[in-house]
Amino acid sequence: MSIRYAVDIGQYARRHYIKSFEKKYGRAWDITIEALIQEFQNFDVLLGLTIAEKIAESGDVKICKVEFKIAGSEKSRHGSGNRCIVAVHKDTNKIDILLVYHKNYLGEGHETMKWKQIVVENYPQYAGLF
Repeated sequence: MSIRYAVDIGQYARRHYIKSFEKKYGRAWDITIEALIQEFQNFDVLLGLTIAEKIAESGDVKICKVEFKIAGSEKSRHGSGNRCIVAVHKDTNKIDILLVYHKNYLGEGHETMKWKQIVVENYPQYAGLF
């Protein structure tokens, strides 16, 4: 039996790249974010698939990267270049969506280093995990 998580979208995620998705995709984005929240509520299932990857873990908290596609898109999750960074709290059964982005939004260079820096700067409570 899997754990059902409460899902919260972090303030940084709300204010930044999500706005780009809303503007670009409109109603398809609304469907996509709702589907993501539903998937994250059963996050343990995602970890068994290739679309979710554990990046760091300390105690009851783990940081994971999840690939997603826009609703109605022909591209695969991986091929879309869309990613979510989430913090999974096993002790409180909560998931914080820290960052939602397309890999091109981060600019040139090493994608992982860039999003890790964004997380450290905007969510200091997770800085010690990297």
